[in-house]
Amino acid sequence: MGVVRVASYNTRDFLDDHRLAARIVRAIEPDVLCLQEVPRRLFGAWRTHRFARACGMRWSGRHRGSGGTTVFTSDRVRVLAADHARLPVRWPDRTRGYAVVRVGVEGGGELTAVSVHLSLKAGERVAHTERILQGIADRGPLVLAGDLNEDDSGAAWHLIDVPDRLRLVSPAVPTFPARRPRRRLDVVFASPALRVLPHREVAVPDEAWARASDHRATWVDLEVPPAT
Repeated sequence: MGVVRVASYNTRDFLDDHRLAARIVRAIEPDVLCLQEVPRRLFGAWRTHRFARACGMRWSGRHRGSGGTTVFTSDRVRVLAADHARLPVRWPDRTRGYAVVRVGVEGGGELTAVSVHLSLKAGERVAHTERILQGIADRGPLVLAGDLNEDDSGAAWHLIDVPDRLRLVSPAVPTFPARRPRRRLDVVFASPALRVLPHREVAVPDEAWARASDHRATWVDLEVPPAT
């Protein structure tokens, strides 16, 4: 069996202390980092590459059209494929999309990771979730991670959280707002083939979370079975 740490982090377009955010990522030490709100416009690719280096991680360079979502990986996994997809929105709303990376895990098989950032509008969240689930169907061992912009009372959440397809695996703790979290918006779901390991906390001061972004990161350790 291979073990992989999957994390999700909304970095608010690096408007806060991105150097501190990178230090937090280094402390968490994810193998797969699903990001939301990375810069997309002026010097966006350069800034994202710089952030990946500061995190000690690799970036495929693919996020144009993904609505500010992307995925970083560590040297402990092998990137086999990377892609993204755009989701329809009404102008002038913020663009939306999702990013997909397939990796090989040492000692295990392959894993597909999907980074999502759902809309502020409830109806659009549902419509986008339906498109995302259709787009990632039949992918084998799968994690879907990101900022849902709703908690477990939301309709989009319940479209994802179907036990024989995907179930919530990240800790049941609030992530937003970073200074004094009250809502669990940032989550990780995983397919049944992936076994959840005991959670390992990482000591990050409250003040550091608040200075790095308006969200806190979430993470989970998963056991990936060998390829059959």
